[in-house]
Amino acid sequence: MVLYTIVPLHEVLAGWDEPRPDPISLEIQGRTLLIEPDSPYGGRIARLISSDPNDFLDPAFQPGRRVAWWGPRP
Repeated sequence: MVLYTIVPLHEVLAGWDEPRPDPISLEIQGRTLLIEPDSPYGGRIARLISSDPNDFLDPAFQPGRRVAWWGPRP
């Protein structure tokens, strides 16, 4: 992969080597999701685990979407 940018390399790679929290497996609406926690009460979807192809077309389960597990769910 080649990255053409005028941004200095140290800024592009900032945070690259920082450890990320272990993902949490969570079931929402009958679908299993891997969530990367970013606060005590929620996180972002990292992966959808499903054998149904239609689940991957549902925008509610797209990677990067925020979810909460001790409060109201989106």
